[in-house]
Amino acid sequence: MQRRTFLSALGGASVMPASPPTQSNERTRYYVLHQYFLKNGTQIGRLHDYLGKSLLPVLEKRLPGPKIVMQALVAPHMPQVAAIYGVRSVEDYVRLHETLLADNEFAKALDAWEKGPEPPTEHYMSWLLKATDYSPEIKAPAEPPAAPRVFELRTYHSPSLWQLRALHERFAGPEIKIFHRVGVHPLFYSETVFGPFKPNLTYLIPFANLAEREKAWARFGADPEWHKVRQESIDRSGQIANIIQISLYTPTDYSPIR
Repeated sequence: MQRRTFLSALGGASVMPASPPTQSNERTRYYVLHQYFLKNGTQIGRLHDYLGKSLLPVLEKRLPGPKIVMQALVAPHMPQVAAIYGVRSVEDYVRLHETLLADNEFAKALDAWEKGPEPPTEHYMSWLLKATDYSPEIKAPAEPPAAPRVFELRTYHSPSLWQLRALHERFAGPEIKIFHRVGVHPLFYSETVFGPFKPNLTYLIPFANLAEREKAWARFGADPEWHKVRQESIDRSGQIANIIQISLYTPTDYSPIR
Protein backbone atom coordinates (compact mmCIF):
# COMPACT_ATOMS: atom_id res chain seq x y z
CA MET A 1 0.00 0.00 0.00
CA GLN A 2 1.43 3.39 -0.96
CA ARG A 3 1.89 6.07 1.69
CA ARG A 4 -0.86 8.36 0.37
CA THR A 5 -3.27 5.46 0.00
CA PHE A 6 -2.52 4.31 3.54
CA LEU A 7 -3.24 7.73 5.02
CA SER A 8 -6.43 8.18 3.00
CA ALA A 9 -7.69 4.83 4.22
CA LEU A 10 -7.74 6.09 7.80
CA GLY A 11 -10.95 7.94 7.08
CA GLY A 12 -12.13 9.71 10.22
CA ALA A 13 -8.80 9.56 12.04
CA SER A 14 -7.02 12.90 12.37
CA VAL A 15 -4.07 12.78 9.96
CA MET A 16 -1.81 15.81 9.87
CA PRO A 17 0.52 16.74 6.98
CA ALA A 18 4.06 15.42 7.11
CA SER A 19 6.04 16.99 9.93
CA PRO A 20 9.41 16.59 11.69
CA PRO A 21 9.74 13.58 14.01
CA THR A 22 7.76 14.02 17.18
CA GLN A 23 9.46 14.74 20.50
CA SER A 24 9.61 12.20 23.29
CA ASN A 25 7.49 14.31 25.66
CA GLU A 26 4.44 14.02 23.42
CA ARG A 27 1.67 11.61 24.24
CA THR A 28 1.52 8.15 22.69
CA ARG A 29 -1.51 8.32 20.41
CA TYR A 30 -1.31 4.93 18.74
CA TYR A 31 -0.06 1.43 19.42
CA VAL A 32 0.96 -1.13 16.82
CA LEU A 33 0.27 -4.75 17.77
CA HIS A 34 1.76 -7.65 15.81
CA GLN A 35 0.65 -11.18 16.68
CA TYR A 36 2.72 -14.02 15.20
CA PHE A 37 1.06 -17.43 15.13
CA LEU A 38 3.65 -20.20 15.00
CA LYS A 39 4.14 -23.95 15.07
CA ASN A 40 6.75 -25.87 17.03
CA GLY A 41 10.03 -26.22 15.18
CA THR A 42 12.40 -23.61 13.80
CA GLN A 43 9.82 -20.81 13.58
CA ILE A 44 10.04 -19.81 17.26
CA GLY A 45 13.81 -19.35 17.42
CA ARG A 46 13.98 -17.63 14.04
CA LEU A 47 11.28 -15.15 15.04
CA HIS A 48 13.01 -14.31 18.33
CA ASP A 49 16.28 -13.72 16.44
CA TYR A 50 14.52 -11.42 13.99
CA LEU A 51 12.62 -9.45 16.64
CA GLY A 52 15.38 -9.23 19.24
CA LYS A 53 18.37 -8.66 16.99
CA SER A 54 16.89 -6.77 14.02
CA LEU A 55 13.44 -5.22 14.46
CA LEU A 56 13.73 -4.11 18.08
CA PRO A 57 17.07 -2.28 17.65
CA VAL A 58 15.54 -0.28 14.79
CA LEU A 59 12.47 0.54 16.88
CA GLU A 60 14.66 1.61 19.81
CA LYS A 61 16.60 3.94 17.52
CA ARG A 62 13.64 5.39 15.64
CA LEU A 63 10.77 5.48 18.13
CA PRO A 64 10.75 7.02 21.61
CA GLY A 65 7.54 5.22 22.63
CA PRO A 66 7.12 2.05 24.75
CA LYS A 67 7.90 -1.41 23.42
CA ILE A 68 6.88 -4.83 24.70
CA VAL A 69 7.61 -8.27 23.21
CA MET A 70 5.74 -11.22 24.74
CA GLN A 71 5.26 -14.95 24.28
CA ALA A 72 1.92 -16.58 24.97
CA LEU A 73 1.17 -18.52 28.15
CA VAL A 74 -2.51 -19.10 27.39
CA ALA A 75 -3.99 -18.10 24.04
CA PRO A 76 -6.32 -19.46 21.33
CA HIS A 77 -3.26 -20.24 19.18
CA MET A 78 -0.06 -21.63 20.67
CA PRO A 79 2.83 -21.02 20.29
CA GLN A 80 2.41 -17.29 19.71
CA VAL A 81 4.53 -14.15 20.06
CA ALA A 82 3.14 -10.62 20.30
CA ALA A 83 4.96 -7.30 19.91
CA ILE A 84 3.51 -3.93 20.89
CA TYR A 85 5.10 -0.54 20.31
CA GLY A 86 3.81 2.99 20.68
CA VAL A 87 3.90 5.80 18.12
CA ARG A 88 3.00 9.47 18.50
CA SER A 89 1.13 9.77 15.21
CA VAL A 90 0.10 7.88 12.10
CA GLU A 91 2.79 9.83 10.25
CA ASP A 92 5.41 8.37 12.59
CA TYR A 93 4.11 4.88 11.83
CA VAL A 94 4.25 5.46 8.06
CA ARG A 95 7.69 7.06 8.34
CA LEU A 96 8.96 4.03 10.24
CA HIS A 97 7.58 1.69 7.57
CA GLU A 98 9.37 3.67 4.85
CA THR A 99 12.60 3.68 6.86
CA LEU A 100 12.52 -0.09 7.26
CA LEU A 101 11.95 -0.61 3.55
CA ALA A 102 14.97 1.57 2.72
CA ASP A 103 17.35 -0.02 5.27
CA ASN A 104 19.62 -2.55 3.55
CA GLU A 105 20.76 -4.20 6.78
CA PHE A 106 17.19 -4.62 7.93
CA ALA A 107 16.25 -6.02 4.51
CA LYS A 108 18.96 -8.68 4.92
CA ALA A 109 17.64 -9.59 8.36
CA LEU A 110 14.10 -9.80 7.02
CA ASP A 111 15.27 -12.11 4.23
CA ALA A 112 17.08 -14.31 6.72
CA TRP A 113 13.91 -14.63 8.78
CA GLU A 114 11.55 -15.21 5.86
CA LYS A 115 13.72 -17.54 3.75
CA GLY A 116 14.48 -20.28 6.27
CA PRO A 117 13.88 -24.02 5.85
CA GLU A 118 10.17 -23.54 6.59
CA PRO A 119 7.76 -20.56 6.45
CA PRO A 120 8.52 -17.88 9.08
CA THR A 121 5.05 -18.15 10.65
CA GLU A 122 1.79 -19.98 10.19
CA HIS A 123 0.31 -16.49 9.80
CA TYR A 124 0.34 -13.17 11.59
CA MET A 125 -1.99 -10.25 12.26
CA SER A 126 -1.21 -6.56 12.65
CA TRP A 127 -3.38 -4.03 14.46
CA LEU A 128 -3.23 -0.24 14.58
CA LEU A 129 -4.73 0.79 17.92
CA LYS A 130 -5.67 4.34 18.86
CA ALA A 131 -5.17 5.21 22.53
CA THR A 132 -8.34 6.41 24.23
CA ASP A 133 -8.54 9.81 25.90
CA TYR A 134 -8.56 8.10 29.30
CA SER A 135 -5.60 5.81 28.56
CA PRO A 136 -2.48 6.19 30.72
CA GLU A 137 1.01 6.29 29.24
CA ILE A 138 2.88 2.99 29.39
CA LYS A 139 5.75 3.29 31.86
CA ALA A 140 8.39 0.76 32.79
CA PRO A 141 8.49 -0.15 36.50
CA ALA A 142 10.77 2.05 38.61
CA GLU A 143 12.68 -1.12 39.49
CA PRO A 144 12.85 -4.24 37.30
CA PRO A 145 10.44 -6.93 38.54
CA ALA A 146 12.06 -9.74 40.51
CA ALA A 147 10.39 -12.20 38.13
CA PRO A 148 8.80 -11.74 34.69
CA ARG A 149 5.28 -10.41 34.97
CA VAL A 150 2.15 -11.78 33.34
CA PHE A 151 0.52 -9.57 30.72
CA GLU A 152 -3.16 -10.01 29.95
CA LEU A 153 -4.43 -8.74 26.59
CA ARG A 154 -8.20 -8.27 26.54
CA THR A 155 -10.33 -7.31 23.53
CA TYR A 156 -14.02 -6.46 23.97
CA HIS A 157 -15.98 -6.53 20.73
CA SER A 158 -19.09 -4.34 20.63
CA PRO A 159 -22.05 -5.06 18.33
CA SER A 160 -22.15 -1.42 17.12
CA LEU A 161 -20.28 1.86 17.29
CA TRP A 162 -22.82 3.49 19.59
CA GLN A 163 -22.46 0.58 22.01
CA LEU A 164 -18.67 0.89 21.83
CA ARG A 165 -19.07 4.54 22.86
CA ALA A 166 -21.18 3.36 25.80
CA LEU A 167 -18.42 0.89 26.70
CA HIS A 168 -15.83 3.67 26.67
CA GLU A 169 -18.07 5.81 28.87
CA ARG A 170 -18.38 2.98 31.39
CA PHE A 171 -14.64 2.40 31.46
CA ALA A 172 -13.73 6.09 31.66
CA GLY A 173 -16.20 6.58 34.50
CA PRO A 174 -16.76 4.00 37.24
CA GLU A 175 -15.05 0.89 35.88
CA ILE A 176 -11.47 2.18 36.02
CA LYS A 177 -11.97 3.27 39.63
CA ILE A 178 -13.17 -0.23 40.50
CA PHE A 179 -10.23 -1.74 38.59
CA HIS A 180 -7.71 0.23 40.60
CA ARG A 181 -9.40 -0.57 43.88
CA VAL A 182 -9.21 -4.33 43.28
CA GLY A 183 -5.68 -4.39 41.85
CA VAL A 184 -6.24 -4.22 38.07
CA HIS A 185 -4.01 -1.51 36.56
CA PRO A 186 -4.04 -1.57 32.73
CA LEU A 187 -1.02 -0.16 30.91
CA PHE A 188 -3.18 1.31 28.14
CA TYR A 189 -6.70 1.38 26.69
CA SER A 190 -7.33 1.59 22.94
CA GLU A 191 -9.70 0.95 20.09
CA THR A 192 -8.81 -0.62 16.76
CA VAL A 193 -8.31 1.64 13.73
CA PHE A 194 -7.09 -1.18 11.46
CA GLY A 195 -7.36 -4.83 12.46
CA PRO A 196 -9.84 -7.61 13.21
CA PHE A 197 -12.90 -7.70 15.45
CA LYS A 198 -14.00 -4.10 14.98
CA PRO A 199 -15.40 -2.19 16.73
CA ASN A 200 -13.59 -3.01 19.93
CA LEU A 201 -11.88 -1.88 23.10
CA THR A 202 -8.44 -3.44 23.61
CA TYR A 203 -6.30 -3.09 26.71
CA LEU A 204 -3.26 -4.66 28.37
CA ILE A 205 -2.87 -5.44 32.08
CA PRO A 206 0.31 -6.46 33.95
CA PHE A 207 0.20 -8.75 36.97
CA ALA A 208 3.05 -9.88 39.22
CA ASN A 209 2.08 -13.51 38.57
CA LEU A 210 -0.88 -15.73 37.75
CA ALA A 211 -1.95 -16.01 41.38
CA GLU A 212 -2.19 -12.21 41.72
CA ARG A 213 -4.20 -12.09 38.52
CA GLU A 214 -6.71 -14.62 39.86
CA LYS A 215 -7.07 -12.72 43.14
CA ALA A 216 -7.61 -9.37 41.40
CA TRP A 217 -10.30 -10.66 39.04
CA ALA A 218 -12.01 -12.52 41.90
CA ARG A 219 -12.21 -9.26 43.86
CA PHE A 220 -13.55 -7.50 40.77
CA GLY A 221 -16.20 -10.16 40.12
CA ALA A 222 -17.40 -9.98 43.72
CA ASP A 223 -17.46 -6.18 43.92
CA PRO A 224 -21.02 -4.86 44.63
CA GLU A 225 -20.38 -1.58 42.82
CA TRP A 226 -19.28 -3.47 39.70
CA HIS A 227 -22.53 -5.47 39.67
CA LYS A 228 -24.50 -2.22 39.98
CA VAL A 229 -22.51 -0.47 37.24
CA ARG A 230 -22.79 -3.45 34.88
CA GLN A 231 -26.56 -3.73 35.31
CA GLU A 232 -27.06 0.00 34.77
CA SER A 233 -24.97 -0.27 31.61
CA ILE A 234 -27.08 -3.16 30.29
CA ASP A 235 -30.30 -1.31 31.11
CA ARG A 236 -29.15 1.73 29.14
CA SER A 237 -27.33 0.19 26.18
CA GLY A 238 -27.85 -3.57 26.13
CA GLN A 239 -24.95 -6.03 25.97
CA ILE A 240 -22.23 -3.58 24.93
CA ALA A 241 -19.47 -6.23 24.83
CA ASN A 242 -20.77 -9.41 23.21
CA ILE A 243 -17.42 -11.11 22.54
CA ILE A 244 -14.46 -11.00 24.93
CA GLN A 245 -11.09 -12.38 23.86
CA ILE A 246 -8.38 -12.97 26.46
CA SER A 247 -4.74 -14.01 26.02
CA LEU A 248 -2.02 -14.27 28.65
CA TYR A 249 1.64 -13.59 27.90
CA THR A 250 5.00 -13.36 29.60
CA PRO A 251 7.69 -10.94 28.37
CA THR A 252 10.68 -12.19 26.41
CA ASP A 253 14.18 -11.79 27.84
CA TYR A 254 14.88 -8.97 25.35
CA SER A 255 11.63 -7.04 25.84
CA PRO A 256 12.37 -3.42 26.90
CA ILE A 257 9.34 -3.47 29.21
CA ARG A 258 9.07 -6.61 31.34
